[in-house]
Amino acid sequence: MIRKAVYPGSFDPVTNGHLDIVKRAANIFDEVIIAVFFNPNKDPVFTMEERVEMLKVATESLENVYVDSFSGLTTKYVHKVGGGAIVRGLRAVSDFEGEFQMASMNKYLDSDIETVFFMTDTKYAFLSSSVIKEAAYFDGDINELVPDNVYKKLKEKVTP
Repeated sequence: MIRKAVYPGSFDPVTNGHLDIVKRAANIFDEVIIAVFFNPNKDPVFTMEERVEMLKVATESLENVYVDSFSGLTTKYVHKVGGGAIVRGLRAVSDFEGEFQMASMNKYLDSDIETVFFMTDTKYAFLSSSVIKEAAYFDGDINELVPDNVYKKLKEKVTP
């Protein structure tokens, strides 16, 4: 039985959609590690340390959820922390192809690690960190789409 899962992502910034997945995973697994990773294909608004701190504050009420950071292959990190599953969220059919490819590669790299997909709650199906950053930049009302601590930090970062 898999007791520990890792939810990897860049979380730049974390959204309420991410947190919905975390809470649901925390109800299934004994332990969930949110693992913020360095993605060389993205230019983050927040530093790794800021993203980790925002996630820690946003998940402080979840007793079996921990936040960490890493770089390199996800499967190596999951193995290092003793995890047995990778948690991923799917918003729409368009997410499936890329996620399926990534899950297949992860299975090839480490056949002991399973990928578990969570369908996003429909109220968050449109939500992504990129959409949040763009809306915040143009002073859109994103208050109900991100945790309070993230809303404040994002406004500080993008306000001209």
